Amino acid sequence: MDVITVQKRDIGAKTKYLRRSGFVPGNIFGGTLQESIPIQMDETAARKLIRLKREGSKLQLVLDGQIIPVQIKEKTQNTLNNEIVHISFQALSADQKVNSIIHIMLKNEDVLAGTVEKMMLEIPYASLPADMIDTVTINLEGVPVGSVLTVGDISEFQNEKINLQVDADSIILRIHDEKRAAAQTQE
Repeated sequence: MDVITVQKRDIGAKTKYLRRSGFVPGNIFGGTLQESIPIQMDETAARKLIRLKREGSKLQLVLDGQIIPVQIKEKTQNTLNNEIVHISFQALSADQKVNSIIHIMLKNEDVLAGTVEKMMLEIPYASLPADMIDTVTINLEGVPVGSVLTVGDISEFQNEKINLQVDADSIILRIHDEKRAAAQTQE
């Protein structure tokens, strides 16, 4: 699990000034915390975090020498100027279920004989922190045209420690014949 050092943020300081000084504002909330903690982190660490992790990813924050297990709850970016505006973290407690998202990653999509229609690539769920899943990778190599993959088809989701917040019959993706897919887009 990744470890990132953060500092408490002076809530009186303007966030615009903070960002110009090379820091990204954020906050930690939930878990056993009595109240939200405003934080700041080095912009380089924040950029690496945004590049490598997603919402729902677990990591550890070091704040004043204390290690706090967290998940990324929300990240806000300004895509016009490539600025990270804010990152929110939810503190995790080992005995407390938490809502999160499992991201579906597709492998070998380029070798398919057909076209992939992506229906649901983020699966909401709840679990204890020890049972959290960040991503599930689906290998599409050899999957025939006409295939439909549902949430219930994925073995990682058939775990009683994970409470899915979608129906097992929900469609994740379909594989279409390329000719039929092209004809549908021309209509």
